[in-house]
Amino acid sequence: MNPINPRKLLLSKWTAAHPRNREKHFLVTELFHDEQGRVIGIELQAVLNQRPQRMSWSQLKDAETWRMGWR
Repeated sequence: MNPINPRKLLLSKWTAAHPRNREKHFLVTELFHDEQGRVIGIELQAVLNQRPQRMSWSQLKDAETWRMGWR
């Protein structure tokens, strides 16, 4: 499991463990907050073609799917 501080995710770099459509490297481009200011979601952008995808930030904790940094 990847240790993550959700407030420091903006502009962080991630590598997909099992790339699809040659999209391997991603950048967190936006954080989504709830009414209390807690981070509830993120927008990942593929470096290859700038395709955005929204997801829960907690999905990045899965080390079998995501790796911190670009590898």
